[in-house]
Amino acid sequence: MIVERARALDFSRALRSWFRRHGRSLPWRETRDPYRVLVSEAMLQQTQVSRVVNYYARFLDRFPTMDALAAARPGAVRESWDGLGYYARARNLHALARKVTASGVFPDDPAALRALPGIGAYTAGAVASFAFERRAALVDTNVARVLRRAFAPRADFTTSRGQRRLWGIAESLLPATGKATWTHNQAVMELGALVCTARVAKCGECPVSALCQTATAGKRAREKRRTKRAG
Repeated sequence: MIVERARALDFSRALRSWFRRHGRSLPWRETRDPYRVLVSEAMLQQTQVSRVVNYYARFLDRFPTMDALAAARPGAVRESWDGLGYYARARNLHALARKVTASGVFPDDPAALRALPGIGAYTAGAVASFAFERRAALVDTNVARVLRRAFAPRADFTTSRGQRRLWGIAESLLPATGKATWTHNQAVMELGALVCTARVAKCGECPVSALCQTATAGKRAREKRRTKRAG
């Protein structure tokens, strides 16, 4: 699905403006170092932000660079990950560090990133966007929820067809530059985490509610009910 360009521009601009005022200060948002961005993305998979903050700092204290992680014993990496769960993430991160260190190249292209251990479509887009400021789309659970509610209420992210549709929407919303894309991608994720949540959509606090199909449909339904009661 392709979002009409004027609407896409309005959506992204409103989101980026909101994010600059309301986005949380998180340590991985203060860096463009691809290794540190990658560590954060690995940890944030299936884990709440509040838990990751302390683990992130502790892990980087022990393994401050890709080379340091590559040279570490598997047991030491596993120990530093203890308590975060989903330990395949740590094994994949360690294998990736060894592969990148051996090659001497950390790719900045999403397709090349996907060839590395443990890197899927979302993580490839996240690292390309957040570390290298590439104009790359990303879709995780929070992003999928925002895009589905705003542009495709009937899309089912659990199906391959629904996933392709939401990825197409994400790509059509990207700003023209990589620097603006960094803010845009962070903003969509933040909106899904703080406002357009799984439990409740706080449409009254949403900067893009006027552009959202679900919010506008809900508003029309409420107005219709009020009109019936008044009559």
